[in-house]
Amino acid sequence: MSYKAKFRVWRGEGGEGRLEDFTVEVNEGEVVLDIIHRLQATQAPDLAVRWNCKAGKCGSCSMEINGKPRLGCMTRMSTFTEDETITVTPMRTFPVIKDLVTDVSFNYTKAREIPSFTPPADVKPGEYRMQQIDVERSQEFRKCIECFMCNNVCHVIRDHEENKPGFAGPRFLMRIAELDMHPYDVVDRKDSAQEEHGLGYCNITKCCTEVCPEHIKITDNALIPMKERVVDRKYDPLVWLGNKIFKRSGPKS
Repeated sequence: MSYKAKFRVWRGEGGEGRLEDFTVEVNEGEVVLDIIHRLQATQAPDLAVRWNCKAGKCGSCSMEINGKPRLGCMTRMSTFTEDETITVTPMRTFPVIKDLVTDVSFNYTKAREIPSFTPPADVKPGEYRMQQIDVERSQEFRKCIECFMCNNVCHVIRDHEENKPGFAGPRFLMRIAELDMHPYDVVDRKDSAQEEHGLGYCNITKCCTEVCPEHIKITDNALIPMKERVVDRKYDPLVWLGNKIFKRSGPKS
């Protein structure tokens, strides 16, 4: 059974644009991305939208639907009423290239700033031996499809452009936590998480967790444990005393 739905879609380039109204056919079982494709085919052939797999696994079709960041391919039209006007806009935190396509290069810049997985020098590829219990904590984070909706909703960068140079955002603070929890990674990432990647800016509002399409508990399982590790390093009195003693007894330069 089909019906006519009312859509309001952001059209524009760069910082200029407007919402345009459309009435478009909706068929049973369709998702928002289907409707965007129908708009391209029938009414707005120059409408720009980024997508790839249409299966909720590539993260490409991130957009804001009725003000909430969602994947267009995973948002079913059946979740809206037939008389509801559905507003589709680009992710707000990143610069608009055209229509629903945003420039997410910020995220790739942050990814390159994080030192990669670094195993012990005396262990060769193929010689890693880990049990499931060794990787259970960090395995969850590997489900990330890099839709960047967590970074999009994080108010630290969403509302404060000036924070972007010093804040990696939830997605890449989670990456740092994943590596720090890895049993074969030898890089100490605690100081850099705090000093270089802005872990201290995070005030654990859990907005990143709420929008994650993979249901990763970003705040509880990655960001909070990483904060605890940093606090132990900086403020635990026994750790502080041990650092002072070993620094004092170490070789003189």
